Amino acid sequence: MINDKFWKGKKVFLTGHTGFKGSWISLWLQKKGALLRGYSLDVNSEPSLFISGAVASGMESVIGDIRDLNFLTKNIEQFKPEIVIHMAAQPLVKRSYEQPVETFSTNVMGTVNLLEAVRSVSSVKSVVNVTSDKCYENREWEWGYRENEPMGGFDPYSNSKGCSELVTSCYINSFFNGSDGASIATARAGNVVGGGDWAKDRLIPDIIRSLQKKEPVLIRNPFATRPWQHVLEPLSGYLCLAENLFNHGDRYAGGWNFGPLYEDVRSVGDVTQHIIDAWQDKAQWKYDDSQHSHEAQYLKLDISKAQSRLNWNPRWRLEDTLDSVVSWYKSSLEGKSAKELCLEEIKKFEQTA
Repeated sequence: MINDKFWKGKKVFLTGHTGFKGSWISLWLQKKGALLRGYSLDVNSEPSLFISGAVASGMESVIGDIRDLNFLTKNIEQFKPEIVIHMAAQPLVKRSYEQPVETFSTNVMGTVNLLEAVRSVSSVKSVVNVTSDKCYENREWEWGYRENEPMGGFDPYSNSKGCSELVTSCYINSFFNGSDGASIATARAGNVVGGGDWAKDRLIPDIIRSLQKKEPVLIRNPFATRPWQHVLEPLSGYLCLAENLFNHGDRYAGGWNFGPLYEDVRSVGDVTQHIIDAWQDKAQWKYDDSQHSHEAQYLKLDISKAQSRLNWNPRWRLEDTLDSVVSWYKSSLEGKSAKELCLEEIKKFEQTA
């Protein structure tokens, strides 16, 4: 799916590189020999995979706000990238209720700024804007959403990601519809899990923190189902998509889903129980019956487009993914290098047929 020779020496501009997914893809691109400049706000969690994994040591790291058009444009113009991967975002549903203006300004105007900056740099041939599976108008139905379903979003986060999709479509039609400009696509992933995620109000980090403290794990929505997948699954899709955009242009423009197999769409309660069992410390979870903001109950992605046109398929089943997550955190807490753990996981993933 991913051609190592293609990525060696490629100039890649990555926004959001200090975050969880940004740190993982940064390490992967460094491993492949890409020339990488990251642009992001500073780390927002303690601990942080970006810090513990020494991610900055193998790349140019610029601390900047995606909402600052002038500074962003200056950095892209100076670096002259061939490929741009846009991951900078306010990524949390709960925080979006608390900070809607920040969420919309980052996720919507941040996309506008990124695409505006790209317009001024002729070196860019391929752009992947990473949005979310929550960008779709959620109708609580049982089948997976396809790429041509309407955009929507109940909460500010989900809605802002739907808006980011619409912004991207507008820019493709208005400014990037010629043969000489950059080819642009959007990528919609499921609920990613993996070692090194320490964000607040996200399921896996919340579970791990409770297990460390030997406290019951509080779950606010145990019956909600989500398309769970290891973080490397969608990242492999983003890289595959960026490569095809670079090599084949607008044939690969537009929206793409990167989710798990249907049988790995499971409930929050199922995932929590599996992690607790794998942790093996007599832990328990209980229902958090306090008042919470609205969240969708059912969400699934149709990945047939990526399977048929990109030859992309999920590699790890959910049970294996969750076991690897538990192993990562346990090894990290025992003192093993976060960077070494990530690189070992990447190697294992690459070797999986």
